[in-house]
Amino acid sequence: MRQFTEDTLTDAVLARLKDAKHPRFKQIIASAVKHLHGFARDVQLTEEEWFEGIKFLTAVGQKCDDKRQEFILLSDILGLSMMVVALNHKTPPGATEATVLGPFFVHGAPDFEYGADFTKGATVEGETTWVTGRVLSIDGKPIPSAALDIWQARANGVYDIQDPEAEFELRGRVLTNAEGRYAFKTYKPQFYGVPDDGPVGELLRAMGRHPMRPAHMHAIVSADGYQQVITHVFVAGDPYLDSDAVFAVKESLIGEFRKVDSPAEAKKLGLPAPFLRLDWDFHLAPAGTGQTRRTVAASDAVT
Repeated sequence: MRQFTEDTLTDAVLARLKDAKHPRFKQIIASAVKHLHGFARDVQLTEEEWFEGIKFLTAVGQKCDDKRQEFILLSDILGLSMMVVALNHKTPPGATEATVLGPFFVHGAPDFEYGADFTKGATVEGETTWVTGRVLSIDGKPIPSAALDIWQARANGVYDIQDPEAEFELRGRVLTNAEGRYAFKTYKPQFYGVPDDGPVGELLRAMGRHPMRPAHMHAIVSADGYQQVITHVFVAGDPYLDSDAVFAVKESLIGEFRKVDSPAEAKKLGLPAPFLRLDWDFHLAPAGTGQTRRTVAASDAVT
């Protein structure tokens, strides 16, 4: 068949997938074709609008480099990233909930000992914060030697990898001790805007939306025999908890950063008084339970 109409074109494209060798690939492409064609028919897409879309996606690709992933950002602000997380990370009750990885995870962050100072060498100061807690199984058993990859934006709302002068600030990897406990010094996370100087920022403005993310700390928690969890800890009381630009907030992930005025407690921890403290436990599901999210691999990192 050579001549196609809006009524026959979709079936013709699908028919040419008959020799696709991988069943899952065939399923995904077929569904994408049907939804894309359906979208074009639904909105009666004009040629000018189609070309604007092509230019937009081209600009998104051109904005990507070894420090920035504009396509991940696009997926995030459209809610697609969280949809994929919701579909692929179903864990038993009691396990720490997952949320988006985000575009600012990198491999190779330094390893720190229990109680380490993540603020050492930081070029932007913030409110001193002591973060401590345990990594536990869903039945409350401590998990020793669990690994926590931690990263967060600096007090000015900019991640270290967004700054050519910075390297591994407020970012590191710690292991739990024999009691499943971890601890480190950092700065209180601050809310910030996702990068909006590119095509995704233009899209947000066109939709009448702000680019802000509520203050949060990222964590990837891993342990042998358990499902890895990619998650956040959000700051209670943040003004953007109800309008996160990437739809990543969950009630169970909101933590209280409480003020500690005690000079004795500050001295014991080697901190200035007053300081903030977050007590936060992570709960991991056993491997093989629920629907497992794939673990973070080198290809997931920006660099």
